[in-house]
Amino acid sequence: MNNSFPFKQKEFSGWSTLAGAMLAYGCICGDVTYAYGVFLPSMNEAFEWPRSALSGPYTLFLITGGLLGPLVGWTIARFGARKNVILGNIFAAFGLLGMSQVREIWQVYLFFGVMGGLGLAFSEFLTMTTVINHWFIRKRSLALGLLFASGGVGGFLLPPLIIVFISGLGWRWAWVCLSLVHLLLAVVLAGILIRNTPESEGQLPDGLQEDVPSDNLQSSAEGRVYSTAVDWSVRGAMRTPALWLLLVLFSAVLFVHNMMTTHQVAYLRDLHYSSMVSATALGLMLGMSILGRLISGILGMRFDGRSLAAVFLGCMALGIVSLLNAGAIFFVYLYSVLTGIGFGGMIVLLPNVMGAYFGRKHFSRIVGWTTPVVTLVSAVSPILAGFFYDRTGNYTIPFATASVLLFVSIVLAFLARPPGLPGAIR
Repeated sequence: MNNSFPFKQKEFSGWSTLAGAMLAYGCICGDVTYAYGVFLPSMNEAFEWPRSALSGPYTLFLITGGLLGPLVGWTIARFGARKNVILGNIFAAFGLLGMSQVREIWQVYLFFGVMGGLGLAFSEFLTMTTVINHWFIRKRSLALGLLFASGGVGGFLLPPLIIVFISGLGWRWAWVCLSLVHLLLAVVLAGILIRNTPESEGQLPDGLQEDVPSDNLQSSAEGRVYSTAVDWSVRGAMRTPALWLLLVLFSAVLFVHNMMTTHQVAYLRDLHYSSMVSATALGLMLGMSILGRLISGILGMRFDGRSLAAVFLGCMALGIVSLLNAGAIFFVYLYSVLTGIGFGGMIVLLPNVMGAYFGRKHFSRIVGWTTPVVTLVSAVSPILAGFFYDRTGNYTIPFATASVLLFVSIVLAFLARPPGLPGAIR
């Protein structure tokens, strides 16, 4: 049977598409997701709203971003990922602009929770990982590592810069600056660079030539790394224990991460660290996640994902324990290093394993239908931490719970074995 690709091979567009995806992903992380926690203390002081009330918009932001997963998966399959990137980031940019004008708490829910959430849904995780899964198979782990490293870059650079904006211009003008940066980089430049699929450009994944048999693309594992030889259907994938174990791990990681990015700066301020030290610790955590993402991207091409997951989850757990003992600044930065590396490794590893377990063709729909499960679990943590803070005056209970959850997840990681072939379709 002749499996050669029917179109004429052109210069590979995967790397420029990856560059555009990195630009958009870095902006949505730095300008939106990681920015909110930096603004929280200033807005709390300006309006004297309780922290649980200010945590609500972030929870709505996460819920909006996740519950729309099935719709986002369908729009990607129907219209292509590029239109999702442009539309979602337009919503996000105008949401940031609206945050500069808030006077009532419901406006924060509207501009950040709803409009920011639409940006998160249509232009972040699901859309970006689908783009990478389309363009790369053999080098998928490396490409995902670079993609998610851009999110770490955004998180590393933006929090200290936002503090400078707030100190010099006030928190309202700081939101305006973020809006303009986001519109230019995530909408205009990223929209120019991103292409939907290699097939739409007359190319093959990984830049392979047309005389390479396409069957080889589905079985391109290196060393001990598993890679499925078939594309699973949505129904078939959802019947496997492996998918649900991966979702449990994803939920645990995001549960902890969402809690920390929302409340870490406020927690350190409560311990009488300066605003710059508090923001820098957040930036360092996100900066170290760059290293974790790159390590995961490289090692993910050669080592079993379950073993790597155990190591990264252990780093996150030990980091939270360090933060609970942050009476000395050494433990603050130890937390930032360990948690950053652990989270960075996991955020690359999980979508890479899902692609390796379930294939390329139905990736967006599989992840899209399961995203609401992850979202509903992980979105609880910011408001839960705010609730316990308002009741107890500290973060001991939610942070300790987070560390225990991560230690339990280490065991679950080893149980997430590759699924058997029954239920898959070619």
